[in-house]
Amino acid sequence: MAFFAPSVLGLGQDTMYLRRYSTHWRSYLGVHQPMNGAESKPLAHVGEVPLVVDIDGTLIRTDLLIENFFTMLAAKPWVALGIWRLPLRSKAWLKDYLAANSDLDVTTLPLNQPVVDFLLQEKAKGRHIYLASASNQRLVEALARHLGFIDGSFGSNEAVNLSGKAKADVLCRAFGERGFDYIGNDRVDFAVWRRCRVAIATNATARLVRQLKAERQDAVELAVPKAGIKVYLKAIRVHQWLKNLLVFVPLLASHDLTGHTIANSLLAALAFSLAASSAYLLNDLLDLPNDRVHPSKRHRPLASGRLPLIQGAVLAPLLLGVSTLCGGVVSADFLAVLAAYYIITLAYSLHLKRHMLIDVLTLAGLYTMRILAGSAAIDRPSSAWLLGFSVFVFLCLALIKRYIELVGSLKANKGNPKGRGYRLEDLSILSGLASASGYCSVLVLALYFNSPEVHVLYRNPSLLWLACAPLLYWISRLLLLAHRGELHDDPVVFAATDRTSLITGAVMVAIVLAAI
Repeated sequence: MAFFAPSVLGLGQDTMYLRRYSTHWRSYLGVHQPMNGAESKPLAHVGEVPLVVDIDGTLIRTDLLIENFFTMLAAKPWVALGIWRLPLRSKAWLKDYLAANSDLDVTTLPLNQPVVDFLLQEKAKGRHIYLASASNQRLVEALARHLGFIDGSFGSNEAVNLSGKAKADVLCRAFGERGFDYIGNDRVDFAVWRRCRVAIATNATARLVRQLKAERQDAVELAVPKAGIKVYLKAIRVHQWLKNLLVFVPLLASHDLTGHTIANSLLAALAFSLAASSAYLLNDLLDLPNDRVHPSKRHRPLASGRLPLIQGAVLAPLLLGVSTLCGGVVSADFLAVLAAYYIITLAYSLHLKRHMLIDVLTLAGLYTMRILAGSAAIDRPSSAWLLGFSVFVFLCLALIKRYIELVGSLKANKGNPKGRGYRLEDLSILSGLASASGYCSVLVLALYFNSPEVHVLYRNPSLLWLACAPLLYWISRLLLLAHRGELHDDPVVFAATDRTSLITGAVMVAIVLAAI
């Protein structure tokens, strides 16, 4: 394989840089380099034109500009938010500023696999492959080096945004009119498609493909999977809405089931669910680098690129707005609790989750705030016993969650998890803390059963003591499953789907009903 020195194309004031790389694309195709150091024969076909591919939304299932911004927002929030105070000279300048000040790891970006497979097939035929993107040249070059089979790249610099007509002009100067094939995905790519030899569209809307084929009948579509409704539901984590059933706990504990209290609790649960989904989206946007190297989180819609980042960034405030409207209908006190919950969740996503113990205490507090919200929704004071039980039981579950993550890293030989304050040697202490917290929750429940309030609310309060046994069993079982490495999900989600957990919960509910 030949090694090319960097070459520069002189393009007047709009100088763009074309980089040529030594490539290792043979490793992708299962072809081995000669062991004796001999130069392999060139594979290029006579007359075969270069193949040029766009990056954002085409080669990768994301957008580098948005990736840069959220990477900076997660690592340097005040710097990222301070961008708007800077004198914005141009979009090209903004891209250059973000590329220079963020630590985006291009090696973890989600690739559009059908496009990569097509490029490798064409590379095997001897074609030269080039990247041409409106993204900053620093990132374009880094991605080209990572892929290993790219022959050269074109990208934006501080002065020029290489998009639309500017990109078409540069490519035509480099390869000539109709002297290259081009793969793109957006309307702005029409300027290039009109001047290339073969126009190839991928990850484009059906309308855009129809318009392209109407203008160029020889246009080709490279099909890729599209995001469906299931992707959006997974992104907002509808299955996590089960956690917001905690809003109904004060209603059930007070035995005050009226039309007004039930309606308020339902609306409160909806408001909390929408706010939580908004927070989940924002958390995923800020935690993309860590999620993409996580064995299971890398499959999340935003991390995997199945849901565009811009859609996640729009959906998060939209859900929060609807949640605020619902909360305002319930009561001002409930809205205050909801606002506090969201602010603490943001603090957790931006900073607190990186600190050991503070993260799990925060998670336990966020669960307990759902109970506080339920009390505010029905205008009843929160029971100190109920809040104490909630803190201990959810601290136990949060500690188990961190324990599971460490066990996963240990089994995968990946070392200490990134973005967390825990190490593999913390496994034993986490197990002990989870056990202590879980058993403390049972103790608080037992003390509550012996309190004067119970004799007012229940006709047969002595029956409530029977509820301690299934709770002890359930907590102990979770600890054992986590220790064995058989618990792979969030413990709260696991409890909502696990047959044994559901039966245990049903037994406890039956005991409480019998005591009323």
